[in-house]
Amino acid sequence: MGLSRRVLLLAVLLALGPVLAAEVPAPPPVTVRLVAVGDIMMHQDVKLAETQDQGGFPDLWADLVPLFKGADLAFGNLETPVAPTTGRPGKPFQFNAPASLPPALRASGFTVLSTANNHAFDQGRKGVAETLDRLRQADLLAIGSGEDRPRAEATQILERNGLKVAFLGFTDIFNLDLDRKATEPWVRPLDLGPALAAVREARSKADIVVVSIHWGNEYQHMPTKRQRDIARKLVEAGCDLLLGHHPHVLQPMELLTVEGRRALVAYSLGNFISNQDRMYRADLFPVAEGDSRDGAALEVTFERRRWPDGTEAVVISHAGYEPLWTENNWGAGKGAPRRIRVIRVAAAEARLREELDRLEDPQADAGTPVAPAVRKAAILADQERLRTLILRRRRIAGILGQAFEDLNAGGTSPAGR
Repeated sequence: MGLSRRVLLLAVLLALGPVLAAEVPAPPPVTVRLVAVGDIMMHQDVKLAETQDQGGFPDLWADLVPLFKGADLAFGNLETPVAPTTGRPGKPFQFNAPASLPPALRASGFTVLSTANNHAFDQGRKGVAETLDRLRQADLLAIGSGEDRPRAEATQILERNGLKVAFLGFTDIFNLDLDRKATEPWVRPLDLGPALAAVREARSKADIVVVSIHWGNEYQHMPTKRQRDIARKLVEAGCDLLLGHHPHVLQPMELLTVEGRRALVAYSLGNFISNQDRMYRADLFPVAEGDSRDGAALEVTFERRRWPDGTEAVVISHAGYEPLWTENNWGAGKGAPRRIRVIRVAAAEARLREELDRLEDPQADAGTPVAPAVRKAAILADQERLRTLILRRRRIAGILGQAFEDLNAGGTSPAGR
């Protein structure tokens, strides 16, 4: 190629450079998406509903399975031992779950479970060990308890999309405290000094630090001052996301900022599934009497970002929640199968509105006529369900607060990272 042609080609490439550069898409951001729910309760009627449903446990929360499976990590508080071999049958206030529960949770998309709570020792030390063994066999990560103290207090780190996520679990409440010897099954208590040290250590090893705590006052919608103080200290030590459980009702979520780094605190995620408030009906009872059937699926996205000063950090780029409601057919009548199911409120509302539109349109089922009395009964039933869901959605929004709007408004450089 002659000199003039090489010069011409170089000129063309230089002219096209900005165009070619503009056509190369920027690499997608590195993110980790976590979904978290509250207490997985194994009341007798929940276990009965599982045996009477053809799909078993996954059918009891089938509405949530796409949400769990669509996340990089899915968390819940396992408020029961799983010890059918070494334990006794469950009874009120002393739980035990069947062997089918761990594989069902894993098949539904769960990946991380807190086993540090006031029911951890319901089936004794052997029950703790059997629970951990069954969770391990189901490929579920347990945090907050162990076959011995060192394993109970070890920071668990999972890697997703190149980011390291550290999990620590604690309980502030014991029904029965069987922590005796460090060589025996152990449930990790919330001892603030060691907890802060553990969070600092996790901060040095991981990009994201998630802390789970079983704490607070049952059926109270506000955390105590002590909880708020502990939450701030944990955030100062390096916690990015604090997941609380135990009150069996929702509590507000709070955004804490420490030296430019923002962390989200969920003081209580409420129940995920239970048989509590089973008698509640929105048309007969005050709204507060259904609070233990409310829940929330917290959705948090972490993202690796590069700031103008050239530093990099992993921050919470987005957070939101889906309101949940536990349907319960208690009192349906003799012979009726027991039905307890967790639903996503927004999706259920949309389905009901579509169904009501169909029922109220006489042309919609021209090929299969429906008797007027049957149609009227179906419309009234759907209207009552819809009113209940609207009421619960508003109740949940009123409790959880404005943390999400504050957090999603924008980001700041985490100078103290």
